Amino acid sequence: MGTAPQNLLQKLHERTEKCTIGCPILDRYLNGGIPTKSITELVAESGSGKTQICLQLVLSAQLPPSHGGLSASSLYIYTEYPFPIRRLKQLSLSLLSSHQNHLTSDPLKRIILRGISSAENFVELLPDIELCLNYWKSRLLPIRVIVVDSIAALFRSEFENSCFDLKRRSSLFFKISGGLKSLAERFGLVVVVTNQVVDFIEENGNVRIGNFSELYSSGRRVCPALGISWANCVNSRVFLSKDEECSSGIKMRRRFRVVFAPHLPQFCSEFLISEKGVFGVEMGQRNV
Repeated sequence: MGTAPQNLLQKLHERTEKCTIGCPILDRYLNGGIPTKSITELVAESGSGKTQICLQLVLSAQLPPSHGGLSASSLYIYTEYPFPIRRLKQLSLSLLSSHQNHLTSDPLKRIILRGISSAENFVELLPDIELCLNYWKSRLLPIRVIVVDSIAALFRSEFENSCFDLKRRSSLFFKISGGLKSLAERFGLVVVVTNQVVDFIEENGNVRIGNFSELYSSGRRVCPALGISWANCVNSRVFLSKDEECSSGIKMRRRFRVVFAPHLPQFCSEFLISEKGVFGVEMGQRNV
């Protein structure tokens, strides 16, 4: 008997390089970490932990493959100001204290920061990103991770609901995602983008994308910003949610779940954010 297409896809992704996000529990749910050669999206409302995970990812990428990293530098593109440099320094010190034998220099020197303010600016930046990747390719720790935090901010106020603007927005979606996917394939990159959420409006219809027809955070039903056109531009989507649970003694409960991914089963894991970083809670796999 032949092998089912789904099993072939699973085996292909098992051979794909992964990068740890700095937590063994979450890495295990992700089948080893964030995969190279694709775009992974983190969707969440503000304060849910998406930037925290991105900061931890670009630091953990510097670890050797034996410890889940890629022995790599990173390019962090931020679209909202100010950049959380104090938090990055705090997480850097935490990484140094726990992996001092596996890091050859200050982790902050291996992270390139670049701020941009518009989608057009991003498209114009793509050739420069390629030049940067080529320049770093022969260095000790080449750039293998690109983070875009956040993609939604680039489209927040420039576009109206006119036919012209909707077409222009979709065109920019595909230029940005196409450029990032091409770079990811050619340079073996991990590409992570963050996205925001908006309140779900029933008039839009109940369109199911991925494993979850309904997403909730802070007691509200939400959906990822930028709509279906952008959803088709990413390979995997992870939803982060938060809820206050004062009655149980937990100030904040955060959850990490896959909405869609070609290589992962449906799961949900809780996680905590502390001074030292982001850590999953060992609760076993759930069907939700």
